[in-house]
Amino acid sequence: MRLTLTGEKLSLIPNPPTYNTKYGYLSWESYHNTSYYTRILPPIPHDCPLPMGTKGKPDLPDPKMLAERFFRRRKFRADPGGTNVMFAFMAQHFTHQFFHTDHNVRGGFTKALGHGVDASNIYGNTLTRQLQLRLHKDGKMKYQLVNGEVYPPTVSQAPVHMVYPAGFPSEQRLAVGHELFGMLPGLTLYATLWLREHNRVCDVLKSEHPSWDDEQLFQTARLIVIGEIIKIITEEYVQHLSGYLFKFKFDPSLLFGQRFQYSNRIALEFCHLYHWHPLMPDSFHVDGDDIPHARFSFNTSLLLHYGVEKLVDAFSRQPAGQVCGGRNSHEVVLKVSEMVMRESRETRMQPFNEYRKKFNLRPYTSFREFTDDEDMAAGLLEYYGHIDALEFYPGILLEKPRPGSIFGESMVEMGAPFSLKGLLGNPLCSPEYWKPSTFGGEVGFDLVKTSTLEKLVCLNTKWCPYVSFQVPLHQKETKIKKAEEL
Repeated sequence: MRLTLTGEKLSLIPNPPTYNTKYGYLSWESYHNTSYYTRILPPIPHDCPLPMGTKGKPDLPDPKMLAERFFRRRKFRADPGGTNVMFAFMAQHFTHQFFHTDHNVRGGFTKALGHGVDASNIYGNTLTRQLQLRLHKDGKMKYQLVNGEVYPPTVSQAPVHMVYPAGFPSEQRLAVGHELFGMLPGLTLYATLWLREHNRVCDVLKSEHPSWDDEQLFQTARLIVIGEIIKIITEEYVQHLSGYLFKFKFDPSLLFGQRFQYSNRIALEFCHLYHWHPLMPDSFHVDGDDIPHARFSFNTSLLLHYGVEKLVDAFSRQPAGQVCGGRNSHEVVLKVSEMVMRESRETRMQPFNEYRKKFNLRPYTSFREFTDDEDMAAGLLEYYGHIDALEFYPGILLEKPRPGSIFGESMVEMGAPFSLKGLLGNPLCSPEYWKPSTFGGEVGFDLVKTSTLEKLVCLNTKWCPYVSFQVPLHQKETKIKKAEEL
């Protein structure tokens, strides 16, 4: 694990940052102004003869046309590796603590105050929002009891800004850390789990430190929750998406004494490659019901109706879609792909093959090598004219998947350095923080070091459902067998 962290992967991510979405040369602004996303490669120079540099056609294809032809789902294609919907919602919930693109400002700006794992998706990304969500007693967050179970408070109980449709029932307007997390029950589910976990940790800390006031209980519980997030993401989430047989171990002490900087900046390229919308299925299967997107979106009543246990069990058993390979995005998310492509052009991101070189991958020599889909290869050649003119986002999403995998080679080999640097570069992982006193003593430290996805769920529910980032093995084997028979 030490070799993995100190090897060439993490050295690929420049620290301090070099370029940002405005400056293609070293500048103090690139380093100092955290309102910008940083970037790994400088932009395509304005004096280049063609949109993508020196190769390709004089005009780039229309993003809407690209989305319709190469991204739109024809038929749901499940991830052959068994990734489930529980993973899909974790990906969305987790990343929204550091991906906060400001779409009101052109040019790759972020609204996030932090550039890493800070649990702002749970506690809010401003102090004002945090204070509105807090109970101000025993370190806990506000909550409501529904049939004797803890759920997020309503907006009337915690008056934070949340995005809900006009006319949405007031009793269903739940208030959580991120203003958009009322949009999907899967996101509200994770918000509920982390709310319960925070308050549970507060009880543990108060038992250990009865003299502590509300503020110290809250602040220490937040540190423990951040540590639990990093542990679960490293050992279970990153482990799953990597497809590696090597077992990741979260042990910050492995880097002590090494040349390593405990800081992180979110790169525009990382934000773009993380748009994994093909994960979403055509509908959601919960407790014998089939729920289409139209009844799933902005429907917090589903969480209250089914309860945490049934949703976790259902999402853990339902396959998610294969991300790479193209033609697997549900129509409700196609506009996101168009938006990302337009943003990449505004910021003049370099071609996909240039990023392949940057991450020590061999550049593709043709579209037929890039994809196994003959029609897609021919279409991309028609629209781009040359493989070296292929844009970054279509490249990362349309690339042929590795055999039996959810991702292609580029997604894994480019995404892993960003992920590991962001996780291990957290201040909690530094020698100054990674010690029992940070977490209220050995009991709190142990909560972090022994945390798992299953514990997150089962210590905060009445009964323990099946919980995993992968569909049950027998279910996966059955689906593979059926596919082979067909």
